[in-house]
Amino acid sequence: MPPASANISVSTIVNNAGAAESPVTLVSEIVDRDTRVVASMESSKTIAAGKSETFLQNAAVAQPRLWSIRTPNLYKVVTTVKQGGRVLDSQQTRFGIRAIRFDAEKGLILNGEPVKIQGVCNHQDFAGVGVAVPDTLEAWRVRKMKEMGANAWRMSHNPPNPELLDACDQEGMLVMDENRKLGDSDEILAQVASMVLRDRNHPSIIMWSMCNEEGRQGTPQGARQFAAMKEVVRKHDKTRLVSSAMNGGWLEPVGLANVEDMVGVNYYPDKYDAIHKAHPGKPMFASETASTLTTRGEYANNRRRTFVSSYNMTDSSWAPVAERDFVAGSFVWTGFDYKGEPTPYRWPCISSHFGIIDSCGFPKDNYYYYQSWWKTDPIVHIMPHWNWPRREGQEIKVVVFSNCEKVELSLNGRSLGTRPMRRNGHLEWNVKYAAGVLEAKGINQGRPAAADKVETTGEPAALRLKTDRDVLTADSEDLAVVEVDVVDREGRIVPTAGNRVSFGVDGAGRVAGVGNGDPGDHDPDKGLSRRAFNGKCMVLVGTGDRSGPIVLSATADGLTPATLKLKAVQ
Repeated sequence: MPPASANISVSTIVNNAGAAESPVTLVSEIVDRDTRVVASMESSKTIAAGKSETFLQNAAVAQPRLWSIRTPNLYKVVTTVKQGGRVLDSQQTRFGIRAIRFDAEKGLILNGEPVKIQGVCNHQDFAGVGVAVPDTLEAWRVRKMKEMGANAWRMSHNPPNPELLDACDQEGMLVMDENRKLGDSDEILAQVASMVLRDRNHPSIIMWSMCNEEGRQGTPQGARQFAAMKEVVRKHDKTRLVSSAMNGGWLEPVGLANVEDMVGVNYYPDKYDAIHKAHPGKPMFASETASTLTTRGEYANNRRRTFVSSYNMTDSSWAPVAERDFVAGSFVWTGFDYKGEPTPYRWPCISSHFGIIDSCGFPKDNYYYYQSWWKTDPIVHIMPHWNWPRREGQEIKVVVFSNCEKVELSLNGRSLGTRPMRRNGHLEWNVKYAAGVLEAKGINQGRPAAADKVETTGEPAALRLKTDRDVLTADSEDLAVVEVDVVDREGRIVPTAGNRVSFGVDGAGRVAGVGNGDPGDHDPDKGLSRRAFNGKCMVLVGTGDRSGPIVLSATADGLTPATLKLKAVQ
């Protein structure tokens, strides 16, 4: 049940940049999502020339609409500085009303309900635009993670642009906001203060992280430096816990784990129990897990092409978290692939393979493992695809991800058996390949609950364009993410297709970038063509500063072209 009222404390710093002292009145109005003023506060002070004063105001909001993962309700404070009835300055600040605490045995409690952190770590770049990510694309990325079942986002390893935090507020995504580096120099402490002061009104933020995998994390020096950073955080925000991401040093007699509010553990799930025993009164969480290496649509390692097999499983990373109530949750490395840090290969590989989703936003197979255990709707997913010419009669390893009680696999209508699904696990079969239809049916309480199939497709025949929005803002920044599929004559995506696709835009738009998720592709992200990678590529359609229709065209040699109509509005 939501509380009958919520007490709101507003702290406002007003600076007098004038040459004489000035009496001012500060009015703070709390406005709900329906633009109703639900509380109002007024205070007056005289501020000396060149000085600042802090106004502390309090009000009660009756029947508050709480911010949560499912219902990210937002309010705003409209702050107005007046003098003699004349408005000198005004500002609007969004915030949310929610109750968050961490329990050493039960993990995260949000608005009185336990919530397991199902998080992802992410860097700040995206295919086609690099690190210059437009605001609407930030929100798109957050929604992509939510669709998978993620409920938390770790900023790795620096404070993000504010628009990403805005998107997390709006979409109901919990946030681990992270400082760049451990230290107690004036510069680093100023960076900590800047992060907290800038970000503290975002309801999505549930903790402050001071650093990641520092060499001094298990030393007295590191503990002293962390304590200084924590003191700076406490000066500006006493409502959130202060933590870090540690890959060692938890069991040392003096280190970060001894002074932080909550213990973060990077990898080493075999140490969860020992760390909990060593710090029984402190909440703990898996600040970084998995680092699963896979390439979308590839099922064998290929060093020359810089591909990593999708058969790399991730059960052993999530299951230890899910099975322990005292582990508040985890942040998987990573949600999206990103440029740089190529592993296990080096050049000519130019991208990571860690993502659950590739650099364009296309799900890899592992996406469906997380979706199975991070969401409650019945789900079934089969891997690999079923286009294997010249392998007739040879065994193919088939993996099924599902959260159903049982799964039955069949090939061309012939059952290959029904197997129980282990919680937080997956199923495997070895199937002798025959072209046709491989189907998996999920069963709950003896009834069909979900299904998936992979089919042997025909040759590439046409292009297909898809996007989630067709009305854009004509502000020279907005864009739409357009999925480009290579399909056969029956409209099925050809999972091995690599056709080069060329793009053109007519009207009030432009090609803002291209990509395909191939970690070894050196084509420029700013171009008018891209080779499909395993049946897919992506084009970003951006706006200019004028309204009007936008028509995207896609062509490829020998394939039926495709067009997509969009519209730019002021």
